[in-house]
Amino acid sequence: MACATCALTDDGRAGRLASAFLVFAALLVGCSPALDWREVRVEGRDAFVLLPCKPAAHARQVRLAEGDVKLTLQACQAAGMTWGVASSDVTDPGRVGAALHALREASAGNLGTSPGEALPLRVTGATPQPQSGRAAYAGRRPDGQPLQAQVAVFSRGTVVYQATVLGERLSTEAVDTFFSSLRLGSGDRGG
Repeated sequence: MACATCALTDDGRAGRLASAFLVFAALLVGCSPALDWREVRVEGRDAFVLLPCKPAAHARQVRLAEGDVKLTLQACQAAGMTWGVASSDVTDPGRVGAALHALREASAGNLGTSPGEALPLRVTGATPQPQSGRAAYAGRRPDGQPLQAQVAVFSRGTVVYQATVLGERLSTEAVDTFFSSLRLGSGDRGG
């Protein structure tokens, strides 16, 4: 299973490590046939998202945008799809763009495909960045089975985020619910 919840450095190690991290998390949380939406606060961050299952949290040190950072991932599986949100503070505003670019490139590379179709993304409270965005990808698992993914990368200050949904088939309605619920800032719905 490929994933895009992490970054890629110039040598690609962090992207592969992060992909394995999400795959491991997906295997740990199991599969649930129903979508049981709940608002989840991204661990250690002022960020919120609707997830259709109870996430498991994991953290790991990775190399991202020429620096070592702690990457936190919350992921779960429901209805044959893996849902995840990863975040990391790159601490230097000058590294944010490179980190977002690396996250996007890792998404495509992990699926063995080129950058995907651009999709609309609006995250309340996000810092405007030209490298932010959402894309759809079609690729293959290591066993050759088809795999679809949608990935969004965005930031607030020096914290970069990657939200990912992947599976053999993605439910448009569920995926849109997930991405449209992303918001950064206070716990109040107003942002």
